Parts: sequence; C-alpha cells; structure tokens
Amino acid sequence: MIKQSAFKVEPWCLRETALDFDMLGQSESLFALSNGHIGWRGNLDEGDPHGLMGSYLNGVHEIRPLPYGEYGYGYPESDEAVVNVTDGKLIRLLVDDEPFDVRYGELHSHERVLDFRTGLLERKAEWSSPSDRRVFVTSTRMVSLVQRAVAAIKYEVEAIDRPVRLVIQSELVVNEEPPPASGDPRVAAVLAAPWEAEGFASDGARIELAHRTKNSHITVAVAADHVVTGPPSTQVLAESFPDLGRVTVTTTLKPGERLSIVKYVAFGWSAVRTREALSDQVDAALVVARQSGWDGLVAEQRGYLDDFWDRADVQIDGDEEIQQAARFSLFHVMQAGARSERRAIPAKGLTGSGYDGHAFWDSESFVLAVLTYAIPEAAAHALIWRHDTIPVAKERAELLRLKGAAFPWRTITGKENSAYWPAGTAAFHVSADIADAVMRYLHATQDEAFERHVGLELLVETARLWLSVGHYDVHGGFRIDGVTGPDEYSAIADNNIYTNLMAQRNLRFAADVAALHLDRCDELDVKKEEMTAWRDAAEAMVVPFDHTLGVHAQAEDFTSHQMWDFAATTPEQYPLLLNFTYFDLYRKQVVKQADLVLAMFTRGDYFSKEQKRLNFDYYERITVRDSSLSACTQAVMAAEVGYLSLAYDYLAEAALMDLDDLEHNTRDGLHVASLAGTWIALVSGLGGMRRTLDSLSFAPQLPEGITRLSFGVVFRGRRLRVDVTPTSTTYSLKEGEEIEFFHFQQAVAVAQGRPAVLETIASGYATSAKPPSQPVGRAPAHRVADGVNQPKELRSE
Repeated sequence: MIKQSAFKVEPWCLRETALDFDMLGQSESLFALSNGHIGWRGNLDEGDPHGLMGSYLNGVHEIRPLPYGEYGYGYPESDEAVVNVTDGKLIRLLVDDEPFDVRYGELHSHERVLDFRTGLLERKAEWSSPSDRRVFVTSTRMVSLVQRAVAAIKYEVEAIDRPVRLVIQSELVVNEEPPPASGDPRVAAVLAAPWEAEGFASDGARIELAHRTKNSHITVAVAADHVVTGPPSTQVLAESFPDLGRVTVTTTLKPGERLSIVKYVAFGWSAVRTREALSDQVDAALVVARQSGWDGLVAEQRGYLDDFWDRADVQIDGDEEIQQAARFSLFHVMQAGARSERRAIPAKGLTGSGYDGHAFWDSESFVLAVLTYAIPEAAAHALIWRHDTIPVAKERAELLRLKGAAFPWRTITGKENSAYWPAGTAAFHVSADIADAVMRYLHATQDEAFERHVGLELLVETARLWLSVGHYDVHGGFRIDGVTGPDEYSAIADNNIYTNLMAQRNLRFAADVAALHLDRCDELDVKKEEMTAWRDAAEAMVVPFDHTLGVHAQAEDFTSHQMWDFAATTPEQYPLLLNFTYFDLYRKQVVKQADLVLAMFTRGDYFSKEQKRLNFDYYERITVRDSSLSACTQAVMAAEVGYLSLAYDYLAEAALMDLDDLEHNTRDGLHVASLAGTWIALVSGLGGMRRTLDSLSFAPQLPEGITRLSFGVVFRGRRLRVDVTPTSTTYSLKEGEEIEFFHFQQAVAVAQGRPAVLETIASGYATSAKPPSQPVGRAPAHRVADGVNQPKELRSE
C-alpha cells in the first residue's frame, strides 16, 4: 500500500496526500491510535465513507454461543468477541446545510499525517460544497498515553472566500452498523446491536451515555465535553438519547475566520461496578483533561514519546523505507501495550476487530520480546494479566484431566475460545511461551518482587502442566505426544521440537526459581520431590533427529511425510488453509510458519552451528509463510547462518506486512506481532542480540545496502545504545551503572562516558554460499541496495 503515490516515505511519520476510497479500510488500520486501553481506528471524522468503523476498549467483549455439528467433550461452549464501544470520534460538519462529505462537492486537497514523535493524527482538507462554499478543515486527534481514560480531538473550520453558515455535530454513537459477514476465519464475527442503554445525559457542552452488553454484562460509560472558540454569534446545544449524544455548534464565519472545537472524551468500563460509579469515573477523567487543556495533553504526549524514542529508537541508514517502517512498527507496538495494564495484548492490538480481538501466543513470543527491552513495565503488566487468569487455566487443565495451568490458544478473558481443538487446545506450547516471557522479563529486569509473586506461580503451574502432558517411554525418554507446534499445517504431532525444547527450559527454570523461594513453595504446595521430577523430565526430553537426512525433524517422523506438491500449487491457492483441507495439509511436508526454525532462535543453545545451517536449508524449501509471524524469525536465522541478503529480504517483508498489505487483510487491523518482528529482525537478526546466562551478547553484521544500524535496549535499569557499521560497532551507555556483555565471544564493559568501539566481525559461516530456494512462488521480494523490492528472479547471488 505504501507504494501508492499518495503515501510518502518519511523517517518520522506516515503521510497520505490523497484519499483512495477503495483503500479506506487499510488506511484506517494504519492511522489507528491507541494507548493499550482505548483504541480508535483512523476513520474520517465525519464517519462516512468508511471501511470498518472501530472504537475499542481493551477487554470489552460480548459472548456468543459456539455451535457444533458434532459436540465433543471439552469443547468451549461460548466465544468472546470484541465489540465496538461508544464511538466518540464522530464530528459532522454542515456548510450552508450541505454535509461535508469527501465524495461530494470538490475535494481540493486532503492530507493525513500520523506523527510518531507527537502521537498525533492530523488531517487537513480543503473542500467546496456542491453550492461552491469553500472551507478549510483541520482535525488533530490523540489517544492519551498519559491520561489513560482520555482521548481528544481539536477540530477547526476556516471560511476561505465567502461567508459560510456552519453547523458542527459532535456525537457519541452506540450500536453502529456492523460490517458484512465474512467466511475468512481471520475476520471478526459479526455481532449486531450488542448494547442495551443504561442511561444518558446532556448539559451545556457535555454529553454522556452508559450501556451494558446483553450477554457478558459489561457496563461502559463514555462522556464528552467541549471547549468552543468562535465568533460572538456561536451557539452550543447539547442533547442526548439512548444510543446518541450530540453537541451541536452553530455559527457564521466570514472569510478568514475560524471556528475551533476541542472535544475531550473519557471512557470507563467494568463488569462489576455500578453505572453510577463509572459515571463518576469518567466525570473525574474529563475534569483532569479539561484542566490539562489541549496544549497540556499534547505536551504530556510528546514528553512520553520523547522518553520512549530515547530508549527504543532504531535508526537505519541506506534504506529510507525500512527506516520509516521500523518506526511505524515500534510506534504501534508501543501503542498496543503502553497502558494495557493487566489486560491482554490482542493480535491486532486495538487497531481492528480481526481475530475477534483475541490474544494468542504471539503476544508473549513476539510483542513482549520488544516491550521487555523498551517498556519493561508494560511487559510486566501483560504477564500479570496472564497470572490473573491462572484460576481459569487451572480449571481448563482439570477439564482436560491434566495438572497445572492449561492456558488458552485464543482468548480475551483467559477462557479458551478456539472451537478447533487440533490447532487450539492441542497447541500446548502457549504455556511454555508464557513461561519464556517470564524468563525473558526476569533476565532483563531482575525484578525480585515480580519473580516472587507473579513469575514463580506462572512457572510452577506451567511446569506442572508439562509433567502431566508428557510421559516416559520404555527407553526412559520424556515424550510430549499429540500436540501442535507453531506450524498450524502440522497438528497432533509427537515430540514437536519447539514444544519439547521450550517445555524443557520451562521445567528447568521453574525448578531453579522455586529453589530460591521455598517459603512461597509451601504456599503453592511445591515439594522438593516435584522440583526433582521437573529436572528429571527436562533432562530426559526427547528431541527427534533424522540421521538419514542429517537434520532435526520438526516433529517425530515429520521428514518421512510425503512432500507437498509445490509446483502444482498456484499463487491464488495461498494461503493454503483457505483452499485445502487440513487432512491434506497435516499429512504432508509443508510448513505454514517457522516452527523448528523458531526453536533454533529461542533455544539456540541446543543446536550446533552446523545443525542450524542444515536445518535452515531444509525447512526453508518447504515453508510457505502463510502466517505473518514467519518472516521475522526466518530473517533472524538467515542472518545467523550467513545469508545476509535473504535476512534483509525477510526483514523487509516483516516490516512492510501492513504498510504494503502483504496478507491482504490489513483492513481488519494491524499484525502487531509482525510489527514487533520488525524490531526482532533488526535487533536479534542484524544486531545478533541474544540472552546469555547472566547478560546479553551481540553479533552484529549488516547486509549490502544498509550502511548503519543503531538501536537502544533497556536492560537492568540501564539504557544501552548499539551503533553498527560494516566495519565497527560502538556500544554506549546512556543511563545507569556500568554494564558487561559480549560482542561475539569477547567480554565488553561500558559505562557512561566510556563507550566501547569494536570490530564488526563477519559471520563465521560461508557468507558467499547461495541461500536455499523457497517453494515455487513463495520467495520473498528481493531487497536491493537502494531499498526497492524486486521479484525473486532478479536476485543475483
């Protein structure tokens, strides 16, 4: 999508200089604003035209029954789906009784800019009505990163060449018309009119609505207040109805005169608190917002983002498009988790209703991998949410006749929402992914209070799960059979390597941490014998290897399966899940997304250098990347095994996943994990960052075309910046006490004012080797030195 001439490549913003009505859904996702609690899609202020209307509160959902043709034991009986809450974005303009609608009259100019440094979405439009009344409209929108319950809009209209009579209707609207239903399982369920009115009020320039969902019984209160500045003739009227609150502003402008409205919107929700309590809450939020004023809110926002970019900015020289995409990605990952505070981080963040607003394993494996080193407190809150859901996960485990906590494949509240058990319930690796996120966070922060009160219990209950899911075979090996790994085209497999290796580390780390908190172990009923059993199972873990082919099998006997007929598969048949039965997919060697390759990244300590190279070559030829989660992992491992050009290609694919709408579903919301994958591909791929036993290590190397890479990492209270060129790497400590880490195999120590400059060492692999090929038609676009994607056939190794 960014290829369109309407979008400009700039380092610190996303700028659209013309409207494309056919691409409104996609642009609404790209221009979405969020703070992790409130989410506003980038809909036009006037509401129409639109692709997908969207106003969300994290955790607010409705419940619908899950019908089955044949019900089975343990199937979830209901499903949670995100729903639009009260829409506070709407501001309609009438010019001499004619509505401002970009489809009518004449649109002389139209520009939208999402500024990554200010967190503001600005829109400018010059428009003439059908009766030739010309106005200039400016709208600036924010969702506050500081005042969690508040969003605001500054809306201004200026008369251009003759007097105009204006009417502005600023609204709160509930139960907006839903989009048409879709057969794509990645698209949200359609829930019509899920809200029932609980109350409404209006006074002066203030309106308020309160509603309750029909089945989940969640109450939401939303209030809006307005500050109006205009000619003396300006009048303001507020009115409210069960599903509509409206403030109407009328005035007449002379040429050059301007009407300005600042709209403050406050949100509150609860499944247990009363409507009156929620009304008091939003009243208080509005008071604080109005006291701050528009300029105060803008200053707070800039201050938050200045601090964020100081910690997390990634700078790339040599490819302006990837530079823009990297900051776009970081900005949206930040928005997804900044103020989510004990709520899940959905797969689409709060940018759209795709996947029904559910959170999956990719929150822990990809999004928290970024937040841990950029906003560690946000990562902690996401894991505290998982901790809060332990009782539900233990109930699920008991239903499955297992011990410990069986965390769900997809969820909003912690309940399992997957109706397809081979790719849902059987994907037990999600529990190890949560444990791994705990390990990562503790390693990066040394947060002892979190370890004792949150981390330990998550580790204990996931370790208990593995001991009950797995079993010892006659040879003494500990097996985990009948599970599904990250590759959803291979289900109900025995000894999936990713699952087994992640479970192995889960078991070991749970025992290590438990040994440090024996008093808490008494509270959790953890005995020394249980800790020993965890260590024994980890030591005996089965890891399949195909001695004939000389590679690890993704799961037991996987490499014996029939090879998928890639040559006979047309481009139109991807993604395969929409065109082939799972029976066909499960029996063949075809990989939806990195699975064993992901294991080589997350458990790189298990594999030798040569095994990584051989495994990568084998699985590259059968991985079709029907998931947005794959490219970043393939970028990391391609860089590690010496295929820097291929790593660059996969970096670009991850970075441009939504900007170029590569999956053709950006309209349903952004792929937040793939956006996080941009950072992972840059920092863990080209920067070579890995966790060591007690620190970090870096192995930086740059592909042709990128002349400099600089990134920041927050680690144990320090702010470290790594600056890589093809010949040297500089490590600088910006904040905190002296820190020690590794540059390749060399121990390095830096302090503030005492950077270290070291040689950028070439990969130990034969970097001149030709990378393996991909399945027919599934190669990534080649990234050439000037930052342009080229078809695969133009690649020249």
